[in-house]
Amino acid sequence: MVNKVIDLTLTKPRSLRALIKRPKALWLGIAVIGLLLTASLLWPASPRDLGVGDRLLTSQVLPLWRDGDLIVLVRHEERCDRSTNPCLGPVEGVTINGSQHAENLGKAFKSLGMDGSDVLASPAIRTAQTARFMFGKTDTTASQTAVCGAAMGEELLSNKQPGRNLVFVTHSGCIADFETALGFPHARFPEYGSALFVQVLPNGKFKSLGIVKNPDWPNALKQR
Repeated sequence: MVNKVIDLTLTKPRSLRALIKRPKALWLGIAVIGLLLTASLLWPASPRDLGVGDRLLTSQVLPLWRDGDLIVLVRHEERCDRSTNPCLGPVEGVTINGSQHAENLGKAFKSLGMDGSDVLASPAIRTAQTARFMFGKTDTTASQTAVCGAAMGEELLSNKQPGRNLVFVTHSGCIADFETALGFPHARFPEYGSALFVQVLPNGKFKSLGIVKNPDWPNALKQR
């Protein structure tokens, strides 16, 4: 009589080589993950946020602004055709809410001093309206289309006068193109009214100093 049945499963003993390979593969995977994490931390995703703390003060924006060595790309304010807010006028333009934000943005720039700066806007209703509500005037580029793409840097330099800043009201896609040229191909899309500050170096090259979002101006200016 059989009282107990024992199930024996025979397995082939692992070779020494297999035992060695497994830890190697494990450590290789860990190393790859570590490198990817390090790269993600070091990768410059977006220009520096100048609205945090005293960064506007420590970024050299203020002295460079006084010397007229900056180009500032400003995204137009809230566009009417992508909002449920009341339109200011034509559907291609900005909302009433956007015009009010543009006025506040203009006050922030005026607090920096506009005597040594020129203002230019892309030839679109929403950019022209934004510039008008910011500064009370609208000067557009000679080009019939928005200044974007690889040639944007040359176009900006052609409109910048020596010793004078250039404030250029433009579009998010154009700012994204310029950020890519500055080494930020994965930058977050600029928000309405955000301002990208770029230093023009003596050799005609550009250096990104950072970006200020419209709501962050009061805090940034408080640190001066």
